Amino acid sequence: MAEPGTLPRLLLRNARDLRERPAMREKDRGIWQTFTWGQYCEHVRDFALGLAALGFGRGERLSVIGDNRPRLYWAQVAGQCLGGVSVPVYQDSIAKELAYVWNHSDVAVIVAEDQEQVDKVLTLRAELPALRLVVYDDPRGMLHYRYDWLKSFQEVQELGRKFGGQHPGRLEAEIETGRPEDDAFICYTSGTTGTPKGAIISHGNALETARMAVAAEDFRTEDDYLAYLPMAWIGDAFYTLILSLYVGFACNCPESPETVQRDLRELGPTLLLAPPRIWENMLTAVLVRAADASPLKRRVFEVFRRAAERAEILRSDGKPVPLGLRLACTLGGVLVYTPIRDQLGLRRTRWALTGGAPLGPDTFRFFRSIGVNLKQVYGITETTGLVSLQPSPEANPTTAGRPCPGIDVRIAERGEVLVRGGGVFKGYLKNDEATREVIDPEGWFHTGDAGFIDPRGHLVIIDRAKDVGALADGTPFAPQFIENKLKFSPYVREAVAFGDGKPFVAAMIAIDLGTVGNWAERRGIPYTSYMDLSQKAEVRALIGEEIRKGNETLPESTQVSRFLLLTKDLDADDAEVTRTRKVRRRHVAEKYAAVTDAFYGGRDEVELATTITYEDGRQATLRSRVRIEDVQGVRVHG
Repeated sequence: MAEPGTLPRLLLRNARDLRERPAMREKDRGIWQTFTWGQYCEHVRDFALGLAALGFGRGERLSVIGDNRPRLYWAQVAGQCLGGVSVPVYQDSIAKELAYVWNHSDVAVIVAEDQEQVDKVLTLRAELPALRLVVYDDPRGMLHYRYDWLKSFQEVQELGRKFGGQHPGRLEAEIETGRPEDDAFICYTSGTTGTPKGAIISHGNALETARMAVAAEDFRTEDDYLAYLPMAWIGDAFYTLILSLYVGFACNCPESPETVQRDLRELGPTLLLAPPRIWENMLTAVLVRAADASPLKRRVFEVFRRAAERAEILRSDGKPVPLGLRLACTLGGVLVYTPIRDQLGLRRTRWALTGGAPLGPDTFRFFRSIGVNLKQVYGITETTGLVSLQPSPEANPTTAGRPCPGIDVRIAERGEVLVRGGGVFKGYLKNDEATREVIDPEGWFHTGDAGFIDPRGHLVIIDRAKDVGALADGTPFAPQFIENKLKFSPYVREAVAFGDGKPFVAAMIAIDLGTVGNWAERRGIPYTSYMDLSQKAEVRALIGEEIRKGNETLPESTQVSRFLLLTKDLDADDAEVTRTRKVRRRHVAEKYAAVTDAFYGGRDEVELATTITYEDGRQATLRSRVRIEDVQGVRVHG
């Protein structure tokens, strides 16, 4: 039997072959509720027929907004059953960002999680001429909302059941009409260098990428996957919708973003994908707990942590681990490593992936050393989220793995990574010029990332090609590499490194409010706010020492010489980072031009005028004088 060519056909296959197996779980009010593949299909069928009854048709766009909820995933597949296109958006986007995406993609239907998200649509309703229908999942707080164009998820499903009775075979006929070349998703890029672009991903792109993933990694029908990442991120679309439908494993939706860590411990997934920030947060939590432990426990933790990391470095270099070190690691597994994995919810995890941005080598080695099979994966929106993946025996913090079977990778003359394969997107919505700029006549997609292929055949990503530069003396300068070194510290949440064309490297640091706050409280240092805490002399000394430690792992020429502590965290609402926490370097460089002038002008302080953007678009400005510190032991050149 031929393999299904669209996502809805995969759903029909799963409902037939895996009917009683778990497909999705949702935690609601503290209780996990399970939906089988048969139930998944029935929910999608009823909602799709309801959309058909309300006039939704082939080629139209359906958007979802909210936290990870089964009904929001079912709505996307339901729209695709009718030949529609899914347009997921970030649930924490401000009004301006939502209006742009929904207008640019001519969204006809929006499926919102709850009252909060419906209210966002209400404020923008007059700006969305193509919008005909808004559907909400959670009815709490919605009793007095009365609009002809607003319906509950249950209402649409009831309408679908009636419509299906009057039009037998309608949905099957619509699904049969679908072709691999039909659009399945419009996923908007993170917009690190400008306005987000809508990448059109076809059913063929989706299924070809799934085939490549299955050829490169061991996915199983009985696997459990935690669906907690933003639905607008291509990583969530690929693993939670595409791969789950292709392989048949179960996806689990946590109760809320605030309960993810607790739900992760309860579930103990066998598969996990997390961006670097999540792994860094997990490590920070472990280090903070260790720091708060008794002297004996702290000593035991440090001894076995160092033993595990020495063993991991030897293994990754292909060298034998001495007997004494193996015995120490065995004992460490009982006393330290297994309890940590239990606390983090990673005891059952067969393998875990990190992607979206480079992960610091120290963080990477820590998790592998305690028995988590953590591996790096590389992919971007335009490649349906996958290009390369590390085989388990070859996991290494310095590479992004081997290109998956069926994906061709080439390095251009200036070091840019080029990709060609069935997963490369169709093009950018309403932007043929941008499409021609990134897909050349031979079909190679220009990723914009700088990298190379190492002797083992692994792809190594250095940084965004546009961000790689050189210091004034010609020393290569890759800001992301330096920032990752700084962010290994549990006290550093974000870092932005400067140095291109300059005589030395300087950095702006955003402290981690939780860990620095705990540190200050243990030492009796009072503070009133993030701004107040970040400007304490004791905190500047703490971060200076953390930077000095990070410098020890950097070449002397690229060590951080000067730094400044920001009075607020970098925020996506202020366009300083993307929704996936990637630095918008061009905007940050313009916004903090006074800081760079002070860094390289030899000044000891600078006046910061920081603009803060609220969810409704209102703005406020914070003004403060901030000290610039020199890092001990580093000579400032120039």
